[in-house]
Amino acid sequence: MADFPHSRRKIRAPRVNLWGTVSATIQLQNGRQLWAKTLRISTTGGLLELANCLDERVTVHLTLHLGSHAVRGKAAMLFPMPVTQGYQQPFRFTDLRDEDRFALQSEIGALLRESRHSAMGRSGLGLSRPRWFPKSL
Repeated sequence: MADFPHSRRKIRAPRVNLWGTVSATIQLQNGRQLWAKTLRISTTGGLLELANCLDERVTVHLTLHLGSHAVRGKAAMLFPMPVTQGYQQPFRFTDLRDEDRFALQSEIGALLRESRHSAMGRSGLGLSRPRWFPKSL
């Protein structure tokens, strides 16, 4: 199992915006499953869009469906934020196997490289949609 950095870490983990294109499955301790959209991801956590919020500090089993990978690990839910429809709720990974961490790091790296290449051709913030994002939106 990978060790997780302390909260005093000075350098933030690289993160990418996924624009809600990656689905996530949340399994609660009672076995109930919920579906969410992943808005942002890093190797230490991320941001989900949920229909109903979960209690802060609840531990869940989280599966992220990234491209051809399914990253599975335990996560602690953080303070939810109400939005127009539903909630945005951040989470942090508390337990992630090495192979899942490697798959997550490689996918994040690929998305960061892709956004840098697309930003070189135009001015702006360099925030591009992931490669599996529909072009019609």
